[in-house]
Amino acid sequence: MPKILIVGGGYAGFYTAWKLEKHLRKGEAEVTIVDPLPYMTYQPFLPEVAAGEIEARHVVVGLRRHLKKTRVITAKVTGIDHAHKTATITPEVGEPWQESYDQIVVTAGAVSRTFPIPGIAENAIGLKTIEEAVAIRDRILTNFDRAANLPPGPERDRLLTVVVVGGGFAGIEVFAEMRALASSLLPDYPQLRFEDTHFHLIEAMSRIMPEVSLKTSEWVLKDLAKRGAYVHLDTQVTGAVDGNVELSTGEVLPTDLIVWTAGVMANPTVVRGSDLPVEERGRIRTRADLRVGTPDEVVEGAWAAGDVSAVPDLTGKGVGGYCVPNAQHAVRQAKLLAKNLVAVLRDEVPREYIHNNLGAVAGLGLYNGVFQSGNLALKGFIAWCAHRGYHGLAMPSWERKWRVIGDWWHNFWLGRDNVSLQTVQNPRYVFEEFAARPRPAAPEAPAAPAAAPAAPAIDPKSVVGEAAPVAGEKADKPTDAATPAAVEASAVAAPAKTETKAPAKKKAPAKAKA
Repeated sequence: MPKILIVGGGYAGFYTAWKLEKHLRKGEAEVTIVDPLPYMTYQPFLPEVAAGEIEARHVVVGLRRHLKKTRVITAKVTGIDHAHKTATITPEVGEPWQESYDQIVVTAGAVSRTFPIPGIAENAIGLKTIEEAVAIRDRILTNFDRAANLPPGPERDRLLTVVVVGGGFAGIEVFAEMRALASSLLPDYPQLRFEDTHFHLIEAMSRIMPEVSLKTSEWVLKDLAKRGAYVHLDTQVTGAVDGNVELSTGEVLPTDLIVWTAGVMANPTVVRGSDLPVEERGRIRTRADLRVGTPDEVVEGAWAAGDVSAVPDLTGKGVGGYCVPNAQHAVRQAKLLAKNLVAVLRDEVPREYIHNNLGAVAGLGLYNGVFQSGNLALKGFIAWCAHRGYHGLAMPSWERKWRVIGDWWHNFWLGRDNVSLQTVQNPRYVFEEFAARPRPAAPEAPAAPAAAPAAPAIDPKSVVGEAAPVAGEKADKPTDAATPAAVEASAVAAPAKTETKAPAKKKAPAKAKA
């Protein structure tokens, strides 16, 4: 039975395995998927998770729950030796091993791309995982609790200042959602005013959201400004040491929350540990039919899709001639990849991937959004409905759809559930504080002094005028030859009786011989 190994369980990886289960006949192939996380994250919903509009667990799809016929391995792929068709699997616990395969599908996705700016690696947080979205939400809620106990001043301003780096779709969405969250919190904190909260977005280019028209992006800028969210265009971050964000304009923004959304890059662990061909931007070189290789040469048995791959955009609209790294392409590529892989197994010809972009849609907080498709642009409430409608339908499986829709329905009637669970990062703090611990060991007693050397034996006959004690007779006090230890041992060995006994008669000393 041919073995299919899928590297990565994100959009492309999950959908590839999901569709293979539907297209493969029983016993036609064995499918294995490897990812360090046991779930796929629906990333377009991360801004809403950060704003407390969707429960975190509802935007992830459990691999084992939804892939019933696929072998799931929770580990990393740290090496691909396609020449010998083996992959190195490295689990978190245990020893690495070699996994053989006949067909490999590389869908390892992308990670946040950062630059060597002082302080960013130590103080900033990305927005690629569900854990990051939850941490952002909890940080905002916790900082409001702390700031409410402080008088006006620099420390309170620092806690209520948020800086987002990157003006693409992800940056604008999380920026607007956090601004909406902060505004909704103010009625619960009478000590704080709207003017006390500060939101700044830093963008190196002269515009935001390149996926939409310039006119639409300008409308977004004006809408954010009305809500007290400021965008710094043509500005770069030069430092972020100790929470002080330094800008190329000379301005310094003290903050306790820096969100980095300035670009992504192909997963370097998989790409660098592979012998598959890589293009200049660090992505796996992929053909239009999603097989690894060039238009003139095919790497047999190797496939790629999603953000880790450089797939030609046959519509001619892609940046640099390639499909842009977004969920829309990743999902559609995965569905076609599953069909093409099955076709190759059955000695059929695979089809080329071609997809016209349906447009771009973004949520800008509750009841506000923007949508662009060609020359058609929608703004405000109607665009917000389009945003939720599109992503609600795109969420895989009806089980996940109903959970997300349920969150929206409950929040409509009950409002946001604004409770910080930041201490979940250290869940044992209460237990550790009050847990009983063993008492420290008592100090060891000082060592007993060394016993004095025993006195030489004395012959009673050589002593004149003094009799030696008779056995069993209790001496009034120890003699010079008796040590305290010996006296104590004697007392333990023969405890004194309560009744008295007449002393034995003493013998007269013998006369000394001449």
